Amino acid sequence: MGRVFVAGSINMDVVATADRHPRIGETVAGHAVLYFPGGKGANQAVAAAKLGAPTTLIGRVGRDAFGGQLQTFLAAQGVDLGFVRETPQAHTGTAIITIANADNTIVVIPGANGLVGAADVEAPSLANGDIAVSQFEIPLSAITAFFKRARSAGATTILNPAPAIEFDPAMLDLVDILILNETELGLLTKTGLDDTDDDARFIAAVRSLPAGQRKIICVTLGKRGVLTLVNDAPLITPGRSVKAVDTTGAGDCFVGAVAAQLAAGKSIGDALNYANGAASISVQRMGAAPSMPTAAEVEAIISASGPGEGRHP
Repeated sequence: MGRVFVAGSINMDVVATADRHPRIGETVAGHAVLYFPGGKGANQAVAAAKLGAPTTLIGRVGRDAFGGQLQTFLAAQGVDLGFVRETPQAHTGTAIITIANADNTIVVIPGANGLVGAADVEAPSLANGDIAVSQFEIPLSAITAFFKRARSAGATTILNPAPAIEFDPAMLDLVDILILNETELGLLTKTGLDDTDDDARFIAAVRSLPAGQRKIICVTLGKRGVLTLVNDAPLITPGRSVKAVDTTGAGDCFVGAVAAQLAAGKSIGDALNYANGAASISVQRMGAAPSMPTAAEVEAIISASGPGEGRHP
């Protein structure tokens, strides 16, 4: 079995709940303020670890109360923290999240995450069969160094280009599997996309990506499921109908689940169906990292609903 290495952000999520999101310049009354471990890197690492993959997180926290609490939580989830460094010159990353009607808005303050560098990501020893995962809440130079190291070791690289920012498309040459949503795909292809657009529009956008035909590209579409191009052939993995409570971290759950399944030697089709099931569980719970399901929970819903075959559009 391979291992999962996640280079990414580690945040404390400060969550406010309300009946609706405020308009610009408006104040609304909220219901509660909650504190949850989060950060896209930490979320993805927790998802992979709880689903049974040996998982190592690479990143930084501040030498403060949030940093200590996050390390305690992550260790309890089975995540290897041997390459998480405490950084006294910066505070632990923090996300300010508002949740209303199961939808969220998020402001992220990077803090120590912004100091992750090449030396951090080049320290772990990767090998053939391992899975290297990253996202856009640490510096792009660190991600590039991490993927170069992973490629030289024969590991499979997964990029989740979120949150959506401009970046050098040359980075995609280092990516084996790209997992993104319609907003991120739209920014990358300079195309206006909406999750209600038909499959053909998404397929055309994916095919316009640099080297798009030489990698696996997964577009997550919420309750619609996932559209994936494998060897330029499109595959639709149907979504699961559930009552969402909090969608924060659902995409990270999906990424971590795909990584865990591939590390276990599963096919991409099986990994996508499994990850869809995992994400459908996570949206029914509050919080990001704490909402990640166990392998037993995912296997139970997949067994109950059947294998969930994908379809070609």
